[in-house]
Amino acid sequence: MSARDSVQIPDDRDFGLFRTECDADAGWTLTYSKGGVGVWVQALEAERALHKIKCRMDCKDVAAETLYDVLHDIEYRKKWDSNVIETFDIGKLTVNADVGYYSWKCPKPLKNRDVITLRSWLPMGSDYIIMNYSVKHPKYPPRRDMVRAVSVQTGYLIQGKGANCSITYLAQVDPKGSLPKWVVNKSSQFLAPKAMKKMYKACLKYPDWKQKHNPHFKPWLYPEQSTLPTVGLAELSIQHADSLENIDESSLSETKDDRAEGSDEDSVN
Repeated sequence: MSARDSVQIPDDRDFGLFRTECDADAGWTLTYSKGGVGVWVQALEAERALHKIKCRMDCKDVAAETLYDVLHDIEYRKKWDSNVIETFDIGKLTVNADVGYYSWKCPKPLKNRDVITLRSWLPMGSDYIIMNYSVKHPKYPPRRDMVRAVSVQTGYLIQGKGANCSITYLAQVDPKGSLPKWVVNKSSQFLAPKAMKKMYKACLKYPDWKQKHNPHFKPWLYPEQSTLPTVGLAELSIQHADSLENIDESSLSETKDDRAEGSDEDSVN
């Protein structure tokens, strides 16, 4: 996950390196293991919130191709991802790469974050990889009501096991600014496992939902279905973390409402 100098579409070597890191154990500290979900962290800078997190979950009765569809289906994400504020595709680069916007709710009282990423994906038999990293797009500069975060590299490795599958989520994100330690701890001990469990429940409900919502529209599988405008690589540039405003939220305390927010029973309609 080394820093890039220019915007490039990932190649087979990049996907291979990502897979290797998903499978690696060295240098990772296990922080959560319960109910088929494991979370590991790797601190990169002690005084900042920049760290790597890896989550792994076994998904019983969910086929790999279903989980792959769920991660791609932007309309369905708006249904099951309660952290999302706004998400949309900006344009396509190739048949397996695009540029998109995603903003999400942060634990109160922190400011919410957003990100512009170049996303690419690769089916490999019964396995799949989806990964992204931050870029700048001239039409979508940082917003005043959000903190622009930076994805150094984030992605998913889905491994098919017949009618079941497993998923590994690997992220190196700079949320920008100085965050209190309770945020980093909460991310690995509560938020990440909760998000994984919510994703699993969404997968179980996806086949029925998709049957009622444009069932044959899957441009990630059938690129000829895509209506996105083409984006040229020359329009994009690397989003370097040090070029963005730093904000200091290190002294903020967790709100009472957020501490009470412990349910995993979020439903998908």
